Amino acid sequence: MQKPEPAVKPDTIFSVTDASALLKGVVETAFPRIKIRGELSQITRATSGHMYMTIKDSGAAISVIVWRGTPISFKLEEGMEVVVTGKFTTYPARSNYQIIVSEIEMAGVGAILKMLEERKQKLAAEGLFDTSRKKPLPRLPQTIGVVTSPTGAAFQDIQNRLRERFPVRVLLYPATVQGATAATEVAAGIEYFNKMRNVDVIIVARGGGSLEDLLPFSEEVVVRAAAASQIPLISGVGHEPDWMLIDFAADYRAPTPTGAAEAVVPTKLALSQELDNMWVRISGNFMTRLNNAKQRIESIDIKSPKQMVMEQAQRLDDLGRTLGIIIGAKLMSAHQKIDAISGFPNILQNRMGQLNQSVAHMGQMLQSLSYKNVLARGYAIVRDKDNKIISRADDGRPASIEFADRVIDLT
Repeated sequence: MQKPEPAVKPDTIFSVTDASALLKGVVETAFPRIKIRGELSQITRATSGHMYMTIKDSGAAISVIVWRGTPISFKLEEGMEVVVTGKFTTYPARSNYQIIVSEIEMAGVGAILKMLEERKQKLAAEGLFDTSRKKPLPRLPQTIGVVTSPTGAAFQDIQNRLRERFPVRVLLYPATVQGATAATEVAAGIEYFNKMRNVDVIIVARGGGSLEDLLPFSEEVVVRAAAASQIPLISGVGHEPDWMLIDFAADYRAPTPTGAAEAVVPTKLALSQELDNMWVRISGNFMTRLNNAKQRIESIDIKSPKQMVMEQAQRLDDLGRTLGIIIGAKLMSAHQKIDAISGFPNILQNRMGQLNQSVAHMGQMLQSLSYKNVLARGYAIVRDKDNKIISRADDGRPASIEFADRVIDLT
């Protein structure tokens, strides 16, 4: 590093306070933002909520302050290797320098994987990854909610693939997908769609990136929001080899954002083929039912002559009652007509003759259709004690026999 020019003249005399203030100004001006990598130690949390610790390596150590409210996405532990971002300053009361932290991120893949595995076991023990919690995806969603960055490639990939396959309505909840606030924004997007109930399925998406870049999708706040979603949720984060904890809590894990779009809607061709297959199954089932019905009809036995006679006798009785009603109606109509033409004797006489003939003819029909005529030809009706007709020998014990002239009681 280049040696800086002297900030003061060698013979200038300062008070302790002035020298401390000058040093503070020089340090803060020279290092308004700096990243330092090292190992954490001596971590303490004050009652105020501020955290004090040391970041060190094999050759030096620097005091670190994390003010309350500074976003930290993981638990700080002794010996953890991190990269802190902040500004240098001094603390005149103790004559030491320190770094005020604005961001902290894990350093080293091994430490991150260890942290993720511990968090995974913890959340799995709570049942957030249980298969029984998974909800089926809707077959043909009308509206899809997407939680991702509006300027990222993931959202464009999802829109393009949906347009190619089966265009649907898409609602975007804009959220940053990297950095300290990404996790809370993604969780807020999931909760927003669940509150509004304005979509049929939710896609949480982000393109590929390093393990550190994808960490927001393994934060507890995101995983818990995904597990609590009442709306089916698809995780489409990173690429095929990338596995975030949201993948275990989601109802469906897609390898990429494009894969998420493919999972949520079918292609037009696939849908058309499915409809064709459905028509084939329906028409085949209909023909099978039709053939079965035809076979059942053909297998029906012809009724015996005796049963046919009895049914005809019943029909004759019904017809006799019907003719009686008709004759009554005809007579009433005839009387009305007679009254209407009472002033025309000749017409009335002729009409009466016709009506008498009709009545006589109907009487003859009624007499000829009566089951009594059937009995007069040598048939008889056998009834049981409940006066029901017995048509077979094993239908019951006869209680009476009706001939054409009378009924014989057998009880």
